[in-house]
Amino acid sequence: MSSDFDRRLDQILTRLTSDDLLHGQGLGNEIPFYAFDYPPAREPAMRAHIDFLLAQLPKRRPGLRFRHVDLLDLIVRHLKARGLYDKSLERQKTAGDAALLRALSAPLEAGKLAQVFADEVQPEQQDLVLVSGVGAAYPLLRTHNLLNNLHHRLGHTPLVLFYPGVYDGQSLRLFGILPDKPYYRAFRLVN
Repeated sequence: MSSDFDRRLDQILTRLTSDDLLHGQGLGNEIPFYAFDYPPAREPAMRAHIDFLLAQLPKRRPGLRFRHVDLLDLIVRHLKARGLYDKSLERQKTAGDAALLRALSAPLEAGKLAQVFADEVQPEQQDLVLVSGVGAAYPLLRTHNLLNNLHHRLGHTPLVLFYPGVYDGQSLRLFGILPDKPYYRAFRLVN
C-alpha cells in the first residue's frame, strides 16, 4: 500500500512541468512560491526523489531552464568565498555552537544570503528554481526569512521549496515541531 507521502511524490514531476506552475496561471498577482512539505523522517527518500526530478525534468520538458539550490551548500560556498569557512569550523570547535551562530549572524543575514542566492541562480534566466537542504541549513538560516527576502529578487520565476516539516498555507513548522513562523506567500505544491 502506498503512503500519502509516496502519493504526493508521484505528483511532483507533473506539477513542476505544468504550464500552470511555470507560467503562474491562476495566481493573480501572487508570488509564484510553492512548498512541498514532507515528514522529516522521509528525508532520504526526498533526497533520492529530488535527484530523480533533476534527471527527469529535461526529459519531460525539453528546454526547461532550471536551477537546484541546496541551502547548506549555498551557505558553505558563501562562507568559503568570504574566507570564513575554516574560521567558522575553528570557532565552533573552540567556542561552541552558540558562539558560532552569533559570529555568523551578520554574514548569513537573510537579506545578504538572498542576494547571494539570486546572484547564483540568476532568476531572469530560469524557468524554475528548486530549493532543498532546509533542515541541514538550520539553525544557520531560517527559511521564512530567506523567502521573505527573495520575493523581490526572483520576480515571476517560480520557486519550489522542499520543506522537512509542515506547511499549512499559514505557517512553516520546521521538522513539524519548531514553533510556527507565519508565512503566507507560498502555495502548497501538491495536496
